[in-house]
Amino acid sequence: MALVEPVILRNRGVRLEPLALAHEAGLAAAAADGELWKLRITSVPEPQDTRAYIEAALKMREDGHRFAFAVVEDATGKVLGSTSYHDIVPAVQRMEIGWTWYCQSVQRTHVNTTCKLLMMGHAFDTLGCHVVGWRTDNYNFASQRAIERLGAKKDGVLRGHALRRDGTIRDTVMYSMRAGEWPEAKAQLRYLLER
Repeated sequence: MALVEPVILRNRGVRLEPLALAHEAGLAAAAADGELWKLRITSVPEPQDTRAYIEAALKMREDGHRFAFAVVEDATGKVLGSTSYHDIVPAVQRMEIGWTWYCQSVQRTHVNTTCKLLMMGHAFDTLGCHVVGWRTDNYNFASQRAIERLGAKKDGVLRGHALRRDGTIRDTVMYSMRAGEWPEAKAQLRYLLER
């Protein structure tokens, strides 16, 4: 599996571009659309923490553990949110997709499906992944439904796995998709976007 290199992915009016400090104001505005940092089950930065959020993502990119993207509306350049490849393990040709959030005004639109189609296609078809995974908070039921709509299989629950922003300890629901499952999932995602 190739390591993730800087790339711009685009489809259906959505562009994924490598997250950079230049996205700071746009990312803060996206988080403010719905005051998403108030959700205890997400990693959305508070406005004053946006720069530190980006800097942490860039450090993880440098270390080879995470590759964060800004989700941008192609026509206007408006930042809609962020998503990442993370837990990148070339030795077993696996990575996860996560740290995903979108401004409230584009939630339940084509944006998430488009982003996942782009990222999964790049992971399986370009980078040669054998497995792509997802994880989410056990109380993030909307995220669980969205991951299941992608065609991912539930692997299980890691109990007492991670801290939430409010200091409570969460259980983490794990999902994955194998390369052999990707062609059918891709066809289904394209079908959903055509509807």
